[in-house]
Amino acid sequence: MTELYDDGFVTRALEVSIHIGLFVILTVSSILILRPFIPLVTWGVIIAIATHPVHTRVSKLLGGRSMVAAALCTGVLLLILIIPVVLLTGSFVQGLQTLATRLKEGTPIIPPPPSRIGSWPVVGAPLANAWTLASTNLAALLEKFGPQIKTIIPKLLLASAGIGLAVLQWVLSILVAGALLAHLSGGTIIAHSLATRLFGKRGAEFEELTGNAIRSVTNGIIGVALIQSILAASGFLLARLPGAGLWSVVFLAASVLQVGGLVLIPAVIYMFAIASTTKAVIFLIWCLFVGVIDNVLKPLLLGRGVAVPMIVVFLGAIGGFMAMGIIGLFVGAIVLSVGYKLFLAWLGEATQTNLETSEGVHLIGPVSRTG
Repeated sequence: MTELYDDGFVTRALEVSIHIGLFVILTVSSILILRPFIPLVTWGVIIAIATHPVHTRVSKLLGGRSMVAAALCTGVLLLILIIPVVLLTGSFVQGLQTLATRLKEGTPIIPPPPSRIGSWPVVGAPLANAWTLASTNLAALLEKFGPQIKTIIPKLLLASAGIGLAVLQWVLSILVAGALLAHLSGGTIIAHSLATRLFGKRGAEFEELTGNAIRSVTNGIIGVALIQSILAASGFLLARLPGAGLWSVVFLAASVLQVGGLVLIPAVIYMFAIASTTKAVIFLIWCLFVGVIDNVLKPLLLGRGVAVPMIVVFLGAIGGFMAMGIIGLFVGAIVLSVGYKLFLAWLGEATQTNLETSEGVHLIGPVSRTG
């Protein structure tokens, strides 16, 4: 009898092991096959969730035509992405043409520094000497800083290629988001089923929390960074700052990192060097306005609609960005928000258990004697 039991146990254990092994192989194979598309689908889901309220309103205005509303939202998002890229590319090409013309005519590539720079305290003399050397003898400057330039150029080329791939990835992700919005009902059913499977009865609550966290990060961090970048780019263009398009892109990236003000400092210094005092002071005031406006916009947009404190969303977004890159803005905010809610639920259950225990002890405790 024992031998039969042992044989049956071994057989079942072997079958379970085979099933688990096949499941692991199937899962790993599926991930390897879909790995190139995971970033695209992830960004598409994020963009679709962030755009969902707008899509709903547009669909109502169009009489419930979800497909047309999805196409309009996709077109607007593509324009928002493509127009700055085209403007930046035009500015870059124009800069290359100007450089080629100056090389052909033999004129200095870098204009001489204004005479007042040398009178600046501490940094004036070194800055004036380096600027003069670059203006009068570019070959000597290149020879002096040759090793540093050779180190930086490959990194710049890699960064340029990365920017091109990132733009292509964003375009494809927007198209994926448009497809998800066009087939919203199917995606909603899958989201409900997944949330219920993961969190049980509280699935709907955490599903709503995830969507609100994504929209909060989109509005409170990326949205504020875009607003600041538009204002900063307007100031760069009006002040005729050379390479205004490139300055704007760098400022946008820095604003997402919450250090946009650091990018404005060299721009202000450059304006004081090349422009009149009045113009430079006006530019400084505008940059101060751009730098502090996020203190007004973030409390209005970050954490709006999320049932967790704003600081939880902010810390999750920034910590996620430092750990995982740009996608971590959303993943970090979602994980920390869900973790915060689960922690509160655990505390609530523990408190309820303690109350029930104390009430039970009180009910069965010793009865006071009278008389």
